[in-house]
Amino acid sequence: MMFFAILILVWAVSLGAWWFLSRTFRNADVGKIRSRLVDPGGKKKETKKKKSIALIYADEAAAGQVITRLLQRLELRDRLHRLLEQAGLRWKVARLMHGCLAMFLGGYAAGWFLFPAQHRQFAFIPALLSGISPILYVVRKRADRLHKFEEQFPESLEFVARSMRAGHAFSVSLEMLHREFQEPLSGEFRRTFEEHNLGMPLELALEKLATRVPSLDVHFFVSAVMLQKRTGGNLAEILDKLAYLMRERFKLRGRIKAISAHGRMTGTALTLIPVGVALLMFWANPDYVRFFFNDELGNYMMGGAIVLQLIGYGVIQKIVNIEV
Repeated sequence: MMFFAILILVWAVSLGAWWFLSRTFRNADVGKIRSRLVDPGGKKKETKKKKSIALIYADEAAAGQVITRLLQRLELRDRLHRLLEQAGLRWKVARLMHGCLAMFLGGYAAGWFLFPAQHRQFAFIPALLSGISPILYVVRKRADRLHKFEEQFPESLEFVARSMRAGHAFSVSLEMLHREFQEPLSGEFRRTFEEHNLGMPLELALEKLATRVPSLDVHFFVSAVMLQKRTGGNLAEILDKLAYLMRERFKLRGRIKAISAHGRMTGTALTLIPVGVALLMFWANPDYVRFFFNDELGNYMMGGAIVLQLIGYGVIQKIVNIEV
């Protein structure tokens, strides 16, 4: 175990040194690019400024090439990039992976130094928990952002319908959403309008919106707009009915959540009771509990109990989680 800890420490120091040196040289290259993009008189032209920003972003995208290539081979890079985009975080995939690695090393070091000498083999448990914490944070941010978007979405559809009845075009109504609503809805529709305004077909811009916001309501909206463009019809009336349907789904979802609250509380209680009993036994009779840590058979029994407890919690959550 000591050899494994030393190996992890050397790996962390090497990764930090590589990151510092690559960032130093990259900043020097960025400074050269900026100096070349500035005209001799010292005045920046608008076109050169845009090229400068594009080149700097392209240079920054070269960071973390090793991790990026590894994730690309494992077909995880696009999924993580989509996850970050849906969470509304302007992080790079390499930054997320560096954060996971740093948290893993920090958790392992903390477990190694804080655990007693005879229990240091369990240092990987806090390491794993801390290593996945950045991804759990991104997943939580994504869920909160999508929930807030779905709350704003029915009202935004009614706003687009009223705007079209007032004589505005559909694309102009999308642009007006940016000024009348808050994030995350305003940002997503502003991006859709800008993509369409810069020459992208409306169908493709709406499809990208449905990809960035994986909600069933958004898919309904995109399908209704595309179908209306092909077959014709009153789009304002369609959006009003779609907004009414979404509000009814929200009401039904709230009722189901209230009914299934007892099942969720039961699953949480059944999961926490064994943990509480273990802590009480460790405080009242430590010699009895040390069997699960010191004996090999006890380690297997404790591992099996944890796995079965997690499986049971997952099954209960699957039963009470009803999609509407």
